[in-house]
Amino acid sequence: MTLKTSSGDAVEAGWQKVRADGRVRPELLEAAYAEPRLRQLFPWTGMGELHFSRCTEPRWTWDIPYIQPAAGGSYWVSGPLRSQTVGPAETVWEAIAIVLECLPVGCGPAFLGTPEDLAAHEATQGQLNG
Repeated sequence: MTLKTSSGDAVEAGWQKVRADGRVRPELLEAAYAEPRLRQLFPWTGMGELHFSRCTEPRWTWDIPYIQPAAGGSYWVSGPLRSQTVGPAETVWEAIAIVLECLPVGCGPAFLGTPEDLAAHEATQGQLNG
């Protein structure tokens, strides 16, 4: 079985969906979308948070920090797991910079498929390159 690794349409549809659902501050969505390294990841929301996944289908990956709204228009960066915190960010741009610093090595365009499909693909690539 050959898996496609081009996911641009699915990622763009994800960005349109999170814009339409209204759960994330518009300035956060626009800032994240303006950053090419985040725009290529699949976005999803939860409780006003903006999450980023390395794959396009649920259960999305949980290996990238996410951004939460905080009081007074500031932000809090957490993750990648819910039990982990990174720290506060006064501005949306500071929050974006923090997430960029924490991206996994080799984090590229979102993979078209599930986390399990992505893991299988990465294992195959590792065998080919190893």
